[in-house]
Amino acid sequence: MLLLGTILLGDKSGVFVHWKFLPLLREFGSIVQFSWGSACLAHLYRALCKASRYDCKEIDGSLTLLVVWAFMRLPFLAPVPRKPRSFSLANRWRNWERGDRRFRFTKLAHFRKAFDDLQEGHFVWVAYAVDHVDPDIIPADIHMHSVVWSATVPLVSFECIEWHATDRFRRQFGFMQGVPHQERNLDKAHGEVLTGPKNLNWATATSHSFWVMQWTNRYNHILTELDGPQHPLDIYMHWYRTKYGRHLNLSDLVVQENVEGDQGMDDVVQENEEAEDEEPQEQQPPPLPPPPAAQE
Repeated sequence: MLLLGTILLGDKSGVFVHWKFLPLLREFGSIVQFSWGSACLAHLYRALCKASRYDCKEIDGSLTLLVVWAFMRLPFLAPVPRKPRSFSLANRWRNWERGDRRFRFTKLAHFRKAFDDLQEGHFVWVAYAVDHVDPDIIPADIHMHSVVWSATVPLVSFECIEWHATDRFRRQFGFMQGVPHQERNLDKAHGEVLTGPKNLNWATATSHSFWVMQWTNRYNHILTELDGPQHPLDIYMHWYRTKYGRHLNLSDLVVQENVEGDQGMDDVVQENEEAEDEEPQEQQPPPLPPPPAAQE
């Protein structure tokens, strides 16, 4: 229950674990047959979606998984790793405080600048390749089913449904990346919450049957080179920069926000000074103070 409630499928309740997981543990010997990995990803994707909203101040989900994902694929963000001797791969950063004092005092501005300076070769796309991870470290029974990692299917965990958009990061599976298809719209399924009766069988629920069927047929939706792009990578990069370019330079955005805020305050001060120099007219109410400058 500690593993479910704090590491894999944690929520913002802090000290409680939702009872919906209890029926899954009734036959404890059979829980190895459940796809805990896809459920964990579904909850993490949902948590990231909620955290992107302007009014959200906290995040839940498997943050350990998120941090390790970033450390493995963006090594310049990570503390100095130890050579892993056993599974899991996250053990390479265990007790990192003892050997990487510099990392403990790194500021947020450093990481923003590092993202801005990110070059083509700085991102590790195939993180489990032999030049990054010793093949003996990852158990054979995990590698045996690695073909399904690229399945473009919904990830289902009780009320939570998130899309596994592998066609948008084909390079992670060793394929060429082209301009992806339009984002999949999950419609009402993306906003499903646990309200009303709590004993609903989500595997047979009408609202979930369509998504569960796609997950069941996941081996029919794995990526192949045949369904990939036939044009060069620069076309994809042009599309990516056109669509997301204004969100990419984090340092410049912060500087711009500060400059706009300072300029707005200067305007307010100047208007106040000009108002003080003017003689008030008879039988006129005093001028209202100017509104604070709006910041983006």
